[in-house]
Amino acid sequence: MTATLIWILLALVAIGMYLSWTAGRLDRLHARIDAARAALDAQLLRRTSVTQELATSGVLDPAASIVLYEAAHAARQAEEEHREVAESELSAALRAVFAEPAQVEAVREVPGGEEATAELAQAVRRVPMARRFHNDAVRAARALRRHRTVRWFRLAGHAPFPLAFEMDDEPPRALADRPGS
Repeated sequence: MTATLIWILLALVAIGMYLSWTAGRLDRLHARIDAARAALDAQLLRRTSVTQELATSGVLDPAASIVLYEAAHAARQAEEEHREVAESELSAALRAVFAEPAQVEAVREVPGGEEATAELAQAVRRVPMARRFHNDAVRAARALRRHRTVRWFRLAGHAPFPLAFEMDDEPPRALADRPGS
């Protein structure tokens, strides 16, 4: 009788430790998602800011400046539910303006253009990495939250179901492939 109670107690302790470990892991994944989302937001804001600076600097032709400024402004002002679309439109505008390496070279030749082009190239290359880190964290949390144990014992608490950030983040080829940047 005593041995049976000890085994039952050990089993309950082991189950409790497993549930506690799983809840802690899920909590760490949610914290990782929050940190990755903050990093993604920072990179998107940086890309928008650099694009707006370049659009208002006078180094681009007026039509390209208007296209970039309006897309960057829309991305910066977009509400959360429309942000993915606005950021995708900014990516498309950047690809349209910097479709040809000749356009990048023309901007580089203008005073201050070298720095602006380098900063924009760096910004457009960092956005896909930040988005990938965020979506990887979301994927891991979703996989853990789909386990029966997590659902049955409600180990996720009241945390919202994590959502991936889906956008077109392909950088302009002329900026992304620049040597020495």
